[in-house]
Amino acid sequence: MRIARVLVDSPLPQLDRLLDYRIPELVEGVEPGQRVSVPLRSAGRLATGFVVEITQQREYPGPLSDVAAVVSPVRVLAPEVWNLARAVADRAAGSANDVLRLAVPKRQARVEKTWLAREADAAVAPFEAPTVTDYAPAELETALADRRRIALGVRPGVTRTENGQWVGRWARTLGQLAARTLATGESAIIVVPDHRDQEQLAAVLAELVPPEALVRADARQSDPERYRGLLRALEPAPAVIVGSRSAIYAPASKLGLIAVWNDGDPLLGEPLAPYIHARDAALVRQEQQRCALVLAGHTRSTEVQRLVEVGWLGEIAPERPRHPRVVPTANMAANDGLAAQARIPSFAWKQARAALEEGPVLVQVARPGYAPGLRCQDCGTAARCRSCAGPLRERSAGAVPSCTWCGALETSWRCPNCESTRLRRSGVGAGRTADELGRAFPGVRIIIADGERTVLEVDERPTLVIATRGAEPIAAGGYRAVLLLDGERMIARESLRVAEDCARWWADAAALAADDGVVVLVGVGGALASAMVTWRFDTLASAELSDRRDLRFPPAVRMATLDGFPDVVAAAVAELPPTVDVLGVTEHDGRSRALLRFDYAAGAAAAQAVRAEIIRHATRRRKPVPGSPRRGRQPLPLRARFDDPEPFEE
Repeated sequence: MRIARVLVDSPLPQLDRLLDYRIPELVEGVEPGQRVSVPLRSAGRLATGFVVEITQQREYPGPLSDVAAVVSPVRVLAPEVWNLARAVADRAAGSANDVLRLAVPKRQARVEKTWLAREADAAVAPFEAPTVTDYAPAELETALADRRRIALGVRPGVTRTENGQWVGRWARTLGQLAARTLATGESAIIVVPDHRDQEQLAAVLAELVPPEALVRADARQSDPERYRGLLRALEPAPAVIVGSRSAIYAPASKLGLIAVWNDGDPLLGEPLAPYIHARDAALVRQEQQRCALVLAGHTRSTEVQRLVEVGWLGEIAPERPRHPRVVPTANMAANDGLAAQARIPSFAWKQARAALEEGPVLVQVARPGYAPGLRCQDCGTAARCRSCAGPLRERSAGAVPSCTWCGALETSWRCPNCESTRLRRSGVGAGRTADELGRAFPGVRIIIADGERTVLEVDERPTLVIATRGAEPIAAGGYRAVLLLDGERMIARESLRVAEDCARWWADAAALAADDGVVVLVGVGGALASAMVTWRFDTLASAELSDRRDLRFPPAVRMATLDGFPDVVAAAVAELPPTVDVLGVTEHDGRSRALLRFDYAAGAAAAQAVRAEIIRHATRRRKPVPGSPRRGRQPLPLRARFDDPEPFEE
């Protein structure tokens, strides 16, 4: 008797395991990786699932239900993807189904039919493997051939592709690494934080590899496009897969390289359960498939620094390192009236004025909008939304205040403290900065780039580009000057990662400067300014990690949070192994949250104990929570988030 072991697509924690189904003679062609329809429970209910394996050995002693039908003949769940999903889910006390929803897009029958009708390419057209520039000739090639794990320093700056598009030098480096991997007959996966980075990589790869070898894996794609990309990655021909955090789960049996760009960017952290960071999934996959691993960035996260210090990652830097000329201005005053109004020292103002005679100048600010905050004119109370209590802001000069949380307009605000109806602006956003700089530099073209106004590239004409952190466009030939404003406001944010984040924001902006451009860091001194001037972010990361070790904070140790009903959280805490420290339990709105701390060696035991409690309490019948609907999905009794950054955020 042939038995299919199926992972049923279900959000229930107790169904996160393989179920045995008999394969009847009438259902032909059941193979591992296929989507199948199987009966679940009673009343003839059918569910969809993935066949993980075919066996003759049964684990369930009773009678087995039959596989109802094969939904699709395509084996969309590759073995390497299943192994990765299972491993990362177990590491985070989560469900493999939640991971597979990121890895395997919804079936698109029309796309699938077209794909099945054609004959898949057996190979990629031959092409010449490019040289990886900026590094010692054999260093990176040896690392790739030996399947090494590397923390890669990238030379800052911009470069031009053959079709005239300007990209960061980092994109050319990673594109060359991927192309060399492809030339050996193996696939490469490159994971980047957002679509801006994807566009740069795509421009580089368009001139390095055949077009049929490039696969995009992006949440911005339509469902048919995502499914078409999955089917291409399943083909035997090697490919270069470029995408956001979910691209790490793309199928690639002959995987030669995984590269992650800017792993400290929070966009690489999955916001849905089981909350797996793309870097952590890459580490697991590298161990499973024994490919080369590259974690690249202008700066270095403390997570990468820990792996370097324990010897798990090697280090490679550019052969002839060059970095922008960075000038900190912590002790410089703004003597010019217009410069003071624009919040920049006179030195920065003079540098910007001189640079504008030659080309574009980038000004990085902390916040979008015109006035990021509003307060009562009379008593200073922060203005809040009457609907959701979110902070109010002014998107443009004279605009009606709106809520930053729910977007509601506040046309008749009244102070709850003093009954005043007058508001004053608090803070300065990109729009207000543009107004002030427009007065300081009359007649100069000004472009604003933020979350609402996407600008990917600017030409070489003199232009003031006001951009929020992470939204900076690339300038043709590089910026003649880069002004980093609002440094005091950025480092004042209450976060464990504030130093790492600021270094990454500033370095990524500084890397867009021309080779002979100047970068002015306004109002910041100390270790952060020293790291920017010397471009030694490994030293900064090492000092940060040392402090974390003394305090037993991540990433020196691992943390997790448990959230749920008070009795359930208390019961789960009681079942934790002694290697897990409970730092505290708080209660709010009828739910409790426990903060856990444990060493890396104790992570597997902690995740196993927490997962057992999640399943145990999910199977218990409880009375409906007051205020929730009598029918439908009730709140989960217990939820877990491993490596949760929230307890250390503002």
